[in-house]
Amino acid sequence: MDPKMKREIILQHYQNPKNKGLIEDESYISVNMNNESCIDEVDLMVKIEKGKIVDAHFDGEACAICTSSTSIMLDTLIGKTIEEAKIIVENFGNMIDEREYDSDILEVAVVYDDVGRQPNRKKCALLGWWGMEKVIEEHEKTL
Repeated sequence: MDPKMKREIILQHYQNPKNKGLIEDESYISVNMNNESCIDEVDLMVKIEKGKIVDAHFDGEACAICTSSTSIMLDTLIGKTIEEAKIIVENFGNMIDEREYDSDILEVAVVYDDVGRQPNRKKCALLGWWGMEKVIEEHEKTL
């Protein structure tokens, strides 16, 4: 993907993030994530039914990379099974850490493929994804 297209996608998800705004519903698993080295703080709410992510929301104060990455993550993972989500989350982390990954399963999230070259931005890109790992762990405790 060319750099201009990547920037446009990231900017669009920053300026108009999908699934932004929390709701009042106790059937969602909620986690709070913050990056102690900057301003990023994200609250995630994820609804899982029959092993599938059926809905998710986020809110918080975060930079463009963190906000857009979280928006893209939720857009990518809604409708996926927990097993599919785990594989996607693992591949995203591998991509950011510049390890081997499957770009096809990352869908639009592949726009962050060069963030690993900017160590100070890694946490920004990963914060929401780490939150999703926590959500999945919480869900699996209830099984």
